[in-house]
Amino acid sequence: MAADPAIDTGDTAWMLVSTALVLMMTIPGLALFYAGMVRKKNVLATVMQSFAICCIITVVWMVAGYSLAFSTGSPYLGDLSKAMLSGIGAHISKGADIGFTLGAGSANATVMTIPESVFMMFQMTFAIITPALIAGAFAERMKFSALCVFTVLWSLVVYAPIAHWVWSPLGWVAGLGAVDFAGGTVVHINAGIAGLVCALVMGKRRGYGQDDLSPFNLTYAVAGASLLWVGWFGFNAGSAVGANGRAGMAMATTQIATAAAGLGWMVAEWIRTGKPTVLGIISGAVAGLVAITPAAGFVLPGGALILGLIAGVVCYWAATSLKHLLGYDDSLDAFGVHGIGGIVGALLTGVLAYGPLSATDANPSGVVGSFAQLVIQAEAVGITIVWCALATFVLLKIVDLTIGLRVTQDQEVEGLDMVLH
Repeated sequence: MAADPAIDTGDTAWMLVSTALVLMMTIPGLALFYAGMVRKKNVLATVMQSFAICCIITVVWMVAGYSLAFSTGSPYLGDLSKAMLSGIGAHISKGADIGFTLGAGSANATVMTIPESVFMMFQMTFAIITPALIAGAFAERMKFSALCVFTVLWSLVVYAPIAHWVWSPLGWVAGLGAVDFAGGTVVHINAGIAGLVCALVMGKRRGYGQDDLSPFNLTYAVAGASLLWVGWFGFNAGSAVGANGRAGMAMATTQIATAAAGLGWMVAEWIRTGKPTVLGIISGAVAGLVAITPAAGFVLPGGALILGLIAGVVCYWAATSLKHLLGYDDSLDAFGVHGIGGIVGALLTGVLAYGPLSATDANPSGVVGSFAQLVIQAEAVGITIVWCALATFVLLKIVDLTIGLRVTQDQEVEGLDMVLH
């Protein structure tokens, strides 16, 4: 009989820190980032969205989300064997826990050197930030009751299955050979596409294109973006699930890509409009954080620099020219930054991946950038887009038909702070 997997205290310490860093990305990071970009009458409502989603998803993840995403189940969905975190305390004795095996009993079972409680919490913080990101697309116009119901449904129907497909040892998208180090498909493309569908289904904000919808307080937004940047080291370097060389490289590539993307957006905007804006450079930095996410543990610093520069310029184009060309009102550019940035990053991972970073005894060459890998990455992107778009559309229609999605015209004019909170 095999010995129980041992705990590595260094790995566990780093994952505890990473989990706290990723939670900081939503509260207060994203809350401040989004709140600074809406109008004064909607600041509290925007902060409330991030905070409430944190509370809602914590409970949803405990009850069913974690089990659907990470229990063994099938290649398409986990089962409910870990519902209510069943069995998570079975190995604790005198305060000590053991490591656990992800996908136990399957052909691709992965032995972890951290307690399952820590892994569950780390993944919970990802499940929290993803629906919170979507809120940027429909800011200033969704009913709070609709947000609460949609968040629960979307987390179970869209997020948990895609997380299982990509990150479970049994997942069918992982089985195609697609790689996603920290959530390019699972978090960013998923949130970005859902945001675009929300913006299209709900329609534009009242006065879009006529009234002044400029941000209330960009200082809040800069503080929020800065917290996102720092928290992202937990997001990306934490996805090594250990205190090791791959975590170190993921931290380095995250910093470099983010800086490059901030500069790329800034310069593109400077050339086009004649001045570099504060909103521009922070949006570019977030685009870099998004784009490096799937690639962080697969690319070297040179690849990160290229990826960041491309992401900054492409996301600037998406958040300005593409949005105006197609006429949708993605309030805070959830699709332009997260959707497009996630797609750029996922695809370029297939081009820029450096084999030794992901090499194992079972796969001595690792994931190497090639045309074949690019095609596999494109398949994973396409699968994510199709499932997310269809499921999100259906869920929005269900919520709209039952309790209604949007505040009234008068409520929107008065502002959601006074009306809802």
